[in-house]
Amino acid sequence: MDGHQHGYLHRKDELLKRMRRIEGQARGVHRMVDEEQYCIDILTQISAMTSALEAVSIALVDEHLRHCVVDAARAGEDEGREKVDEAMAAIARLIRS
Repeated sequence: MDGHQHGYLHRKDELLKRMRRIEGQARGVHRMVDEEQYCIDILTQISAMTSALEAVSIALVDEHLRHCVVDAARAGEDEGREKVDEAMAAIARLIRS
């Protein structure tokens, strides 16, 4: 759009690999429920999937702060504040979830 490249692009393959693993975990949980497996085993897999999603989230927050926020701050105080506010709102959503 504005020619800006997202900071995570150098880690895109790593993030996509993690997301494919999470997709596999979700399919595994679905299969476990379908096969009526023990609830604690299902919850254990859900916990692992949640941890994997949190790791992806933290990686994206890190990249956003290191690239998007820093670039905006260099562009000007208003732009920097806007990106910090945006990052804080995203972090707040992650904490609430």
